[in-house]
Amino acid sequence: MPQPTEPNTHPAEGAKAAAERTSFINLPRNVQVLGLVALCNDAASEAAYWLLPQFLVSVLGAGTMAFGFIEGAAESASSFIRLFSGFFSDRLRRRKPLAAAGYTLANLAKPLLAISTSWRQVFWIRLTDRGSKGFRAPARDALIADSVTPAARGTAFGFHQAMDTAGAIIGPLSAAVLVLVLHASARTVFWLAGIPGLITILLAWFAVREIRPGERAKSSMPDAAEGTPAIVGLGQHRGRLILMFTALAVFALGNSSDLFLVLRAQNLGVRAAYAPLLGLVFNTVYTLLSWPLGSLSDRAPRRWLVAGGYLIYAAVYLAFALAPHAWVAWAAFPVYGLYYALTEGVMRAWIADLAPQGSLASVYGIFNWVTAAAALPASLLAGWLWRAYSPATPFAAGAALAAAAAFLLLLV
Repeated sequence: MPQPTEPNTHPAEGAKAAAERTSFINLPRNVQVLGLVALCNDAASEAAYWLLPQFLVSVLGAGTMAFGFIEGAAESASSFIRLFSGFFSDRLRRRKPLAAAGYTLANLAKPLLAISTSWRQVFWIRLTDRGSKGFRAPARDALIADSVTPAARGTAFGFHQAMDTAGAIIGPLSAAVLVLVLHASARTVFWLAGIPGLITILLAWFAVREIRPGERAKSSMPDAAEGTPAIVGLGQHRGRLILMFTALAVFALGNSSDLFLVLRAQNLGVRAAYAPLLGLVFNTVYTLLSWPLGSLSDRAPRRWLVAGGYLIYAAVYLAFALAPHAWVAWAAFPVYGLYYALTEGVMRAWIADLAPQGSLASVYGIFNWVTAAAALPASLLAGWLWRAYSPATPFAAGAALAAAAAFLLLLV
């Protein structure tokens, strides 16, 4: 079988990389613990997330524009925090305190949804939740990359995404049982989500081990000293990173909040009470495929996998735009999980391949900023297109932008 022409490890690793490869199962303890943290955190988040559209619209009386504003503003504010928290992590040469603090603040804020009485209060809670995610994400991603050899990055990030989405299965499933079987209210679910949130906080502070940048695996890039902010020097792969970030920006403009997919499903006839089951179907596929596709990316060009994921996203959004009946939503959500499995962990491993070691958290901060900065205009645009034209219009626009971003990625 011919070898890929685009290696995923740096040339200086040579044959030694294969010998240092972490096995598919025997991942470092730090990666395993961070996976458990992600599982518990997402179980708490997703239990509430899939009930939020119904809660905002039916209980608090918020419209689609307010809904788009809440989600978009929260993600945009988060993006700027990610930019500076990554730089801060590189300057401190510490990862764990920033990651643990972010998990703590988010899981203290989420249960407050249970006592909210207006969409404005939900806005501040979501702002805190997403801002905390922005604070922890660059340091956490860099900590994962620092915990494994370069040859096993795809496997490590794939495992982390699999655990993250396993929590995203437990969350919607728990919410579905509570609402459909036990007839619990959304507020009760919000309160109970604090239990896995507390476990998240304890694991993040007491089970994760700090690994300083460069302690595990050195980058071969000679043009970026440790602690150099990535904003100033992106290393020898500067051009590739800039083109990658350009493609991400194009994609993000059409990537409105996933909750618009839930609203569209309800618009097509899916009962609001079944929204957590849509999340369950989506996250089951995401969980099952993230780890094997991440491992595959250690042996195949990552850009092809990510570009393929963007094309699948375009197909899903086009299906939502043209959907005549509710069954299309049930069929499209598992395919949407394939898009996430092909992009989330693989993209982070790809960035670690290209970024200077001493600026890794900063580059992750830029990555998160580029993708999240467009969240507000993307969600506001989706809300406006929905109201001004039709519920199908924002999905048609998202499909076109995703296809354009896939083409740009193939040029990297």
